Amino acid sequence: MLPGDPMMLLSYINTQLRDNYADLTELCNNLDVDELALCRILASIDYMYDPELNKFV
Repeated sequence: MLPGDPMMLLSYINTQLRDNYADLTELCNNLDVDELALCRILASIDYMYDPELNKFV
């Protein structure tokens, strides 16, 4: 289960992207997470996915 707090979610997702996944789509597919919903949650705290850096910034 993913963290409910957006800041904890940000930390978890960026760590997973750094350590385990080539991109956000792979992470979402493997964790069975709705990519658009995830992006919306993190956008609510002003973070957007940067594919070149493979993290939310």
